[in-house]
Amino acid sequence: MKNSDTTAHYKALDDAYYMPAFSRSMAIVRGKGSTVWDGEGKEYLDLVAGIAVCSTGHCNPTVVAAICEQAHELIHCSNLYYVPHQGEMAKKIVEITGMKKAFFANSGAEASDGALKLARVRTGKKKFVAFTHGFHGRTIGSLAVTHKPAAREPFEPLGLPATFVEYGNLDATKKAVDSDTAAVIVEPIQGEAGVIIPPEGFLEGVREICDKAGALMIVDEVQTGMGRTGKWLAIRHTKAEPDIVTLAKGIASGFPMGALVARDGLEFQKGEHGSTFAGGPLACAAGLATIRVLEGILPDVARKGERFKKGLAKYNPRVRGLMIGISVGEKCPAVQAECLKNGVIVNCAADGNLRLVPPLVISDAEIDRAVKVIDGALGKVVL
Repeated sequence: MKNSDTTAHYKALDDAYYMPAFSRSMAIVRGKGSTVWDGEGKEYLDLVAGIAVCSTGHCNPTVVAAICEQAHELIHCSNLYYVPHQGEMAKKIVEITGMKKAFFANSGAEASDGALKLARVRTGKKKFVAFTHGFHGRTIGSLAVTHKPAAREPFEPLGLPATFVEYGNLDATKKAVDSDTAAVIVEPIQGEAGVIIPPEGFLEGVREICDKAGALMIVDEVQTGMGRTGKWLAIRHTKAEPDIVTLAKGIASGFPMGALVARDGLEFQKGEHGSTFAGGPLACAAGLATIRVLEGILPDVARKGERFKKGLAKYNPRVRGLMIGISVGEKCPAVQAECLKNGVIVNCAADGNLRLVPPLVISDAEIDRAVKVIDGALGKVVL
């Protein structure tokens, strides 16, 4: 098939056989580092990275080698047996997060589901408190604590009592948390909402409210974790200590994987939770390789974020490491289109917020190129 036919071919198959769950107009067929190529062979600088997934860059050679090597040995055996690399991966996740025990999943939504189950079974309580504009997944359980009405309301009732309060509002949180609240679930930075950073002291305040009510604090680090903000966990930019943390996205460089990690005294007992595929040999091999790569990248993430911040300063970007949001408004799709035309892929999150979550391996030269294109697009479309 000629390159020029690839996107049309994908589109025809999609239209004929795939449920229309997504809006998309281009095919990405190859990637290397921070660069991807579309079905017609055009090259782009990728500032979306599979939505904060490909932190080690597309097709990182260390990760590719680990997956291939394991694939030659064993692809699957189920959790009826000790799984190659699973124990080592759990040990690394516990070490880098400062938690006590880990449990693996196949996605961020599944990790959220597991965290909600763990909170219920260990506290004996039923209700949850979550926040406006928060996003925790699309499964029945995780959707119950996801605020976005368009995503949640068509599927109600969801069977999981949840109260939503304004993100950043401690008074409202205190009023919502009561003696039957199993947990408060919160993102340390709201990603799908457009990189919304909470007020100083908010997360510490949530911790205090949970302690007083006997509720757990679940911190959703699916998008913010694994070095995205310059620390292994975004919550580590604060003094708040979570009870349960969820991870996914950047955990295995694009291989489907999620995890929940919990403090001492919080764990599933045998038979309370499980998954056929979760924490399989390939996923754990990819995860271990990803962590090895990230260990070398992590010290430079904050500096790279500051480079973006300086280059885009006139637009008042919200920056924490390589998680960047810019309020654009209704013209955000036009800005996205202008950037794409000039070879840079960006993303519009909720409420007209431009979101940049590039590979953590992005170079200074690539950052400068991205800033030039984004500045040009914003100047042309918005100013």
